[in-house]
Amino acid sequence: MVTRRAKCSCGQLSAICSGEPVRVSVCHCLACKRRTGSAFSFNARFAENDVSIEGRAAEFSRTGEEGGRVIYSFCPDCGTTVHYRIDTQPGLTAIPVGAFADPAFPSPFLSFYHESRRCQWVEIRTEPLATFC
Repeated sequence: MVTRRAKCSCGQLSAICSGEPVRVSVCHCLACKRRTGSAFSFNARFAENDVSIEGRAAEFSRTGEEGGRVIYSFCPDCGTTVHYRIDTQPGLTAIPVGAFADPAFPSPFLSFYHESRRCQWVEIRTEPLATFC
């Protein structure tokens, strides 16, 4: 079984994930752009029981564009988001893929706000790729 460790910039907060993600996606919504400081976010969802958290975390919550509450857990020392939950996706823990620092991480197969919010210069070249909005 594959085990991956995502961690914050200073290494204080980490998430150890067992097995393969149940979902790998990119999101082009404005909130994800703000959170990452980039043109889109790249995230993996794992079954909650397959994720173990180590370290201290602070939380920030917001209501998403679809109405679900998103609770971000980030390192109180360096500010890196290491994991988050969305109340409309019970039983799953989301991890920003960049926190794994693994160039061989599986490609996304879903792209959200692909047509309505994606920067025109962004091209996601993976097959198959389901797009929404």
